[in-house]
Amino acid sequence: MQLDGRRQSTNVDDRRGMSGGKVAGGVGLGGLIIIGLITLLMGGDPGEVLQQVTQVGGTEIVSQSGRTPTAEEEELAVFTKQILASTEDVWTKVFAQYGRTYTAPQLVLYNDYVQTASGTASAQMGPFYNSADQCVYIDLSFFSTMRQQIGADGDFAYAYVIAHEIGHHVQYLLGTLGQAHQQMARMSQTESNRMSVRIELQADFLAGIWANYENRMFRSLEEGDLEEGIDLAAKIGDDYLQKKARGYAQPESFNHGTSEQRKRWLLKGYRSGDLNQGDTFSLNYNQL
Repeated sequence: MQLDGRRQSTNVDDRRGMSGGKVAGGVGLGGLIIIGLITLLMGGDPGEVLQQVTQVGGTEIVSQSGRTPTAEEEELAVFTKQILASTEDVWTKVFAQYGRTYTAPQLVLYNDYVQTASGTASAQMGPFYNSADQCVYIDLSFFSTMRQQIGADGDFAYAYVIAHEIGHHVQYLLGTLGQAHQQMARMSQTESNRMSVRIELQADFLAGIWANYENRMFRSLEEGDLEEGIDLAAKIGDDYLQKKARGYAQPESFNHGTSEQRKRWLLKGYRSGDLNQGDTFSLNYNQL
């Protein structure tokens, strides 16, 4: 991506190196439903990760106060702020086209553990959006983990991760996220997982919408960028990751969508640039 000279968002709360204190236990509704990519990258069960985070409640967190970020981390921080600024520009324009006002979320940079409006979350969760405080949380070491664990790399792949989480904020502003959460509370685990897939695929679609407008407005995409995003989408599909980790897939446990679904909805958003084509909730589940 060509981002030279682009502005950096100021809607950033940089908590890297802050003292940890005691973990309150639990990560709240945002973490429960908008589970980060890292759980899937490691081939784990989101419920197990949440349980692990809860179990460390009341223990002392080792502080990294005073740590000096590496040059690579600082470059990622600048990049992340530039992509956040891009999402602000894009979604402000898109919302205005529908007669609405876009309210940007805050992005929180942290190391290891972070306090949210819903409790304490661990970097094991990966990047996540918490609707309780309308914040996106990212430990920048996630990008290294993504590269090392599944071989997905590249600036557009990183931007896709950020844009996906911002997509959840867009869902929150449009009311679809809250409605989905309410329905999930009344569903069986299997039905809830399917609703989660609908949420996540729409966030992929919204990431595609962002990429469409980003390129139209700033001509920033370069050769190979879109392929980086498609490659990442393929490698974070539930089926791909479960087969990689266990040798088999359990469709009833999918909560993000298959590789093909994730690629399809990302590309649909990018190719159409039309917000009206992103309804993942009305389709029959087998049509997603």
